[in-house]
Amino acid sequence: MNEIISPSCGNVFEDIGLSDAEEMLVKSKLAMSIKDIMEDKGLTQVKAAEIIGMPQPKLSAMLRGQFRGISEAKMMECITRLGRDIQIVVNAHEHQTKMRGRIEVCMAGI
Repeated sequence: MNEIISPSCGNVFEDIGLSDAEEMLVKSKLAMSIKDIMEDKGLTQVKAAEIIGMPQPKLSAMLRGQFRGISEAKMMECITRLGRDIQIVVNAHEHQTKMRGRIEVCMAGI
């Protein structure tokens, strides 16, 4: 059996061909941040859902990667309700061409 193995581009959602791959990667990193904050604070899903104002089943689904119906803005609101700051920095694109810029989530000191 010959298997074709292709190197990842760094975005699993793009690797599998999703049209909204960049958005999905951002949401997955925001969900990971929420999970990390919950763990850091020792919060159960029930308590975290109460704090962020989201039904526990919806929080559970989001933490399992089912976040298509949840906006990045809502996910960032969850993070701030859990007591963390979000800083948005706009940088010049490293390739000063007509190429589209990118959105990246960087977690610092959860």
